[in-house]
Amino acid sequence: MYEILSVIFTARFLAGVFRLTTPIVFASMSCLIAKKAGVRNITIEGTMLCSALTGVIVSAFTQNVWLGLAAGTVAGIGIGLFLGYFHILMDTDIWLTGIAINQFANGFTVFVMFLVTGDKGSTSVLPSLTVPNIEIPLIKEIPLIGSVVSGQSLFTYLAVILIVFIYILLYKTPLGLRIRAVGEYSLAAESVGESPHRIKLIALSLSGLCASFGGMFMSMSYSSRFVRDMVAGRGFIGIAAESMGGGRPVAAAAASLFFGLADSLANVLQSFSVPSELLLAIPYLATIVGLVFYSARKQNEEKRRIEKNLRRNENGH
Repeated sequence: MYEILSVIFTARFLAGVFRLTTPIVFASMSCLIAKKAGVRNITIEGTMLCSALTGVIVSAFTQNVWLGLAAGTVAGIGIGLFLGYFHILMDTDIWLTGIAINQFANGFTVFVMFLVTGDKGSTSVLPSLTVPNIEIPLIKEIPLIGSVVSGQSLFTYLAVILIVFIYILLYKTPLGLRIRAVGEYSLAAESVGESPHRIKLIALSLSGLCASFGGMFMSMSYSSRFVRDMVAGRGFIGIAAESMGGGRPVAAAAASLFFGLADSLANVLQSFSVPSELLLAIPYLATIVGLVFYSARKQNEEKRRIEKNLRRNENGH
């Protein structure tokens, strides 16, 4: 136990927590902005996979990391619009459409990877490029804090910026007001001349954009290649983080940090005699535990709200 604690309470472990939180933050923000528009985007997992592969392939063939990022972004936005076309314009069931897209992404990425590399496991034969880590002047010299904060991937800093951006977008801009209005009561928004379909498509585009960053982090920063099923459920964990955050960007990011901690802990325990099956289950067990606590808290809040309304009504009479 002492050996485990001595590894956990280190700057290296904390840096790993932030690194593994990064894709979950992108996934939670992706889910949040779509949900605010009244659309349950469950294609985040598939979007991350497709963007991860697209970024690797384009960066390898062009030898330009920024073109790879641009291509991965386009893939993410495209899947968001693809979901929007079928669900919003063709009126298909959101859950069935989302499941179909995720299943398609699982098979399609393997198929494309095999066409390009002749390998169904990874793109290790491709000379793909990676996004650089950023050393922050002055901060990197601070003991402990410098080792944790500085030297992270560009995507990690982008995730922090994205949290602030999503908050400002939703609560400080006219577009954010329209997104929330459509999500809360689309008929009212339509009655004042706003097109719910247009706003939902915009929200899904932004959702796909956020998810694409999470996927490209996995294949162009956390790893230097695409590996089959490498997203490993992080898209769904991001959906859970958004639910735990109650639709609030900062709270969703905090929930993502909790899941990133669990993921990092699983990595650390690989050095000890812990069954690998248990290690693989830790992030998902953390998801279940987190959702149970969130559900219990939500029920208690609802109970207190009802009791407060009853007391108010009794006092009124």
